[in-house]
Amino acid sequence: MGFRILGTGSALPERSVTNDDLSEFLDTSDEWIFPRTGIRSRGICTTETLDELAVTACRRALEAAGVSAGELDLIICSTTSGDHLIPAEACAVAELIGASCPAFDLSAACAGFVFALDVADGYLARGRAERVLVVAAEKMSRLVDWSDRATCVLFGDGAAAAVLGPDGENPLALRLTTEPSVDILHVPGVAGSSPYDATERPASVLAMEGRRVFKFGVNAICDSVQALCEQAGVAVDDIDHFVFHQANERILSSAVQRLGIDNAKVARALEETGNISSACIPLALDRLVRAGELKGGQLVVLVGFGAGLDTGACLLRWDRPGD
Repeated sequence: MGFRILGTGSALPERSVTNDDLSEFLDTSDEWIFPRTGIRSRGICTTETLDELAVTACRRALEAAGVSAGELDLIICSTTSGDHLIPAEACAVAELIGASCPAFDLSAACAGFVFALDVADGYLARGRAERVLVVAAEKMSRLVDWSDRATCVLFGDGAAAAVLGPDGENPLALRLTTEPSVDILHVPGVAGSSPYDATERPASVLAMEGRRVFKFGVNAICDSVQALCEQAGVAVDDIDHFVFHQANERILSSAVQRLGIDNAKVARALEETGNISSACIPLALDRLVRAGELKGGQLVVLVGFGAGLDTGACLLRWDRPGD
């Protein structure tokens, strides 16, 4: 027994910050940013909280699924940038939507949504749950160094969610990997104020080795697609939609070229969202759904990759009720 995705939803901040907006306080320009990243703008929270974005995405997913908050058996939130260290972001979501089920967070950086799908699948397969809400919510604007033009231009804020139910055949294939590395992409934790702590206390802002991340990202996509197809016994050409983590257009383009796949099959949202970490994949998936581009029986590959270095990939057959 596997799972079915019953409904999806997403939410972005009201404020869209363009590359020209960034050039007002950074030594940069749209002419520099867009050709290197594929990003023209990104949603940035101003008056919204991440709780609010997450709740909006969840309510849209619940409405699409025809499921009430009271029917949920589990809520899993993928986040590295929640409004709360304690309690879990998922607990805040549960309270605000009126759910009374177990709720917890999962941290696997940009691969977090696929990791969360695997966890949800375990609950459904064991009969521990009938309706699971998986939400990815990220406020990357609170983690970047806004004086670092190499990194702050890449990221944005947003949330996206999916409601899962049992009796499907998904995942057709799944692959989770970690190539342990902390320094390539990391955000130091809260320093605290302990008078006994003699360790170094760097600022809690994102640091990244761009070239190594690029190489890892391209390899993660290509290796994952090939492995999933081998597991499921399908050809790469049989895949109808590829939903990759929206880190950088150069990573996407390089992977597309290496795999030899049809560029039109690759979902893209980063031009107007930037990199919203684990929310990238479910947001791009929701856009495909709402645009009517996903049809029943089609094969969809999801690949997330990021800090850790974690990779989460799965192959789905789209079988939402009514499609």
